[in-house]
Amino acid sequence: MSDYTKATDFATKDDLPTSDPGKVVKGSEINEEFIAIASAIASKADINSPTFTGTPTLPSGTIATTVADNTDSSTKLATTAFVQSVKTIILQSVFPVGAIYTSYNVSTDPATVLGFGTWSAIEGKVLAGYQSGDTDFGTAGGTGGQKDAVVVEHNHSITDPGHNHTVSTYASSTPTSGTPVVPLLYTTTTRTTSTSTTGITINNTGESGTGKNLQPYVTVHMWRRTA
Repeated sequence: MSDYTKATDFATKDDLPTSDPGKVVKGSEINEEFIAIASAIASKADINSPTFTGTPTLPSGTIATTVADNTDSSTKLATTAFVQSVKTIILQSVFPVGAIYTSYNVSTDPATVLGFGTWSAIEGKVLAGYQSGDTDFGTAGGTGGQKDAVVVEHNHSITDPGHNHTVSTYASSTPTSGTPVVPLLYTTTTRTTSTSTTGITINNTGESGTGKNLQPYVTVHMWRRTA
C-alpha cells in the first residue's frame, strides 16, 4: 500500500515573477501528479467489502483489542490475541474444575492440550453416575468394586451323619429237644452306622472367576480437572 506524495508545489508558482519560466504550470507536472494519485488510490482498500492482501494487523491498544469478554456483540474487528482469549474463556466454561476430559488414544496432559488447568489422571476405573442415598454410589468421587468375581471355582466335601442298613437272615427254630424244625425262619435286623467323613467330593464346575466382573469396555485416557 502506497501513500500519495505531491511532487510539484503549485502554490509557490504564484509568487514567481511573470517572466520566470517556473511560473508556468506544465502538463507533464499535472500528469505526474495524477499518476501518483491514481497509484496511491489503487493501493488502498475499498470501504465496501474490501479484500486485504499480505498480513493485515491492528495497532496495539485499538478498541478492537480492548473488548473485555465474549459478551460483546458489536461489529468491532478482533485481533488474534482477542480470539485466543475468547477461545480460552469458552474452553474453561466447557471444562470447569471437576470436569472430566477424555481422549481415545492421546496421553498428553490436558493442561498442555487446552493450555490451562491442573489435571489428575483417572486410571484403571470406569465412571458411574451419582445416586443420592445409595451405599455404593451416594458419594461424589467415591471409589469401590474389584475386577475379579467374588465367587470363584470351588468344591464341597460331604459328611455322612449316619444311616441305616437292613440285614436279612434265615434261622432255624431250635426246639428244646429233638431235631430242628424245617423250613428255616426268615428274619430282618436293622443296624445304624456311626457319623463319619466319607471323603467323597463333588466334582468342580464352572471356570476361573478372574476378570469375570469386567463389562465389555474400551480403554481411553481420562483426567479430572482439580484446579
